[in-house]
Amino acid sequence: MTFLERLSPLRAWRDLRLFLSYRQPYELIFLALAIIVTTVVIAAFYVDSKIEKPYKPPEITYFESWPANRTDAQIKAQQAIDQAKKEKLMAELKAKQEERKAEFKRLNDKLERWGL
Repeated sequence: MTFLERLSPLRAWRDLRLFLSYRQPYELIFLALAIIVTTVVIAAFYVDSKIEKPYKPPEITYFESWPANRTDAQIKAQQAIDQAKKEKLMAELKAKQEERKAEFKRLNDKLERWGL
């Protein structure tokens, strides 16, 4: 019980005032800035937690199923069709990558002209 008797909000307030009275003015300014920055960060997290995310339906991936008695010719024909699709997609991806690379090259050239 003696431990709880020493706990007092008035004593805590006096101790805080005494502690702050020994501080230099710049220390109090930095204390205030630290409190403000911490409060802003916590408030930002709080506000961000209240924002509703738009519903995004799940992405469903369907797999083909083949009959177990397919012939090798059927398998090779399907592989040829799939390979053509894959090559077309790879060509599109390569074109997009080259376009993106050219954009970054133009940006880099501009920055180099500015001396950056």
